[in-house]
Amino acid sequence: MHIFKVWPVWPIVSLSAAALLTPLLVAAQQPQPPSDAPPKLEMLQEGEPPSIKIGKPEGEHKITETRGDGQVKEIKVESGISTYYLKPNEQVGNALPGDTQSTTNRGAQWKVMEFDLGGKTKNSDGTNPATPSDGSAPAAPPQK
Repeated sequence: MHIFKVWPVWPIVSLSAAALLTPLLVAAQQPQPPSDAPPKLEMLQEGEPPSIKIGKPEGEHKITETRGDGQVKEIKVESGISTYYLKPNEQVGNALPGDTQSTTNRGAQWKVMEFDLGGKTKNSDGTNPATPSDGSAPAAPPQK
């Protein structure tokens, strides 16, 4: 009886072949040194100009700054139909910049609704209907 068993030969042969061929495959993958010649350039054809033109946004923008004691107190921005106010962030109490009590951000205050409680309404062209456009004095209300 044989004490030693016969080992399969094929796994040993394939591992040996892989170990011998690995340096050859690595050497084949080495990059070529770059050449000193500049790359060839191709002429590009001009395309047609874009049909979309980018311009300034529509609507009027009006920015008004209110100053007091040499500092900006308030900035009023009117953009189209919306109006908002920007105010500087003032430190609260004895908070120092960088404390958790002081923040560097202060949001804009938007003007949401405005009511005309005095009864003075304006026409769509911005004139007051109670005031004549010819510059004369307004007519007196009718007597009862």
